[in-house]
Amino acid sequence: PARLREAGLDDAALDVLQGDPPAGVSADLTWAREPQHHILTPDDPRYPPLLREIGAPPVVLYVTGNVELLCDPQLAIVGSRHPTPGGAETAHAFAAHLARSGLVVTSGMALGIDAAAHQGALDAGGATVAVIATGPDRVYPSRHRELAHRIAASGALVTEFPVGTGARAEHFPQRNRIISGLSVGTLVVEAAVGSGSLITARLASEQGREVFAIPGSIHNPVARGCHRLIRQGAKLVETADDVLEELATTLYPAVFDSGSEPASEQASQHIDSDEDSDHVLLREAMGFDPVTVDQLVSRTGLTVEAVSSMLLLMELRGQVASLSGGRYIRHQAGTPK
Repeated sequence: PARLREAGLDDAALDVLQGDPPAGVSADLTWAREPQHHILTPDDPRYPPLLREIGAPPVVLYVTGNVELLCDPQLAIVGSRHPTPGGAETAHAFAAHLARSGLVVTSGMALGIDAAAHQGALDAGGATVAVIATGPDRVYPSRHRELAHRIAASGALVTEFPVGTGARAEHFPQRNRIISGLSVGTLVVEAAVGSGSLITARLASEQGREVFAIPGSIHNPVARGCHRLIRQGAKLVETADDVLEELATTLYPAVFDSGSEPASEQASQHIDSDEDSDHVLLREAMGFDPVTVDQLVSRTGLTVEAVSSMLLLMELRGQVASLSGGRYIRHQAGTPK
């Protein structure tokens, strides 16, 4: 105690140090004793350097999994919690290709685009980081429990909130600065105007990081946020290689691996080569917006029975998806499931 007083601590500080740790601190320390559980502060050499550069970086990070990944080059992929089938496939395909190319895919483990991005990276054998808005002992949403286990096993779960913290609305915008702060850039796949993903993109821009956006149909409400970002200066991308080419000037060339098949090639593959001319005609007539059977009959000149039969077959192959109101949409990835 005498030496601590000489160091400048007052009696109140001494009382805290000499007493039992507060309940919250005890819970955190108990959590940290488990394998692959880490607590980082900004002076820890494992604390991600890019995150240290942002305004008001987290004073504590709770990490479950591979803590070394936090210092590797990361790209954030974010978007709508209610994406179109094509949007979810695009997020999965981009994440898979970017992960195979050496980038860590970072997102927020939310429903929709976030989950598709994490799964794409994992399915490609790559690494992914999920920044969560709860304590490290919680999973939100609960349906992502299995996904959280997969991420922790081959990637990392990160939060600034202590053990026992539940999901609160105000925590989600707060965690977005960590998603963008960890990453060299942020890619928005689909986002409605007013989406939390636009907050992440704005924070990335303020942090001096790259912002990318994928354009969509003018009739798609979850494409309008991306269109707004592009008007504001975000880089329009159509393939994962567009992202890699843009980042190549800021990342070490060793990050990139040209041996994998580009997502742009994956997305441009056609349906089975033995399909007949009517299937080709129908697929081309669908375009990229939701359409009804009547519209397809009008565009192709085929009968209602023929169109309905072919749509059923294409849906079973995973080439189209049925929507509400009797509408169909062509999968952007185009490959059978």
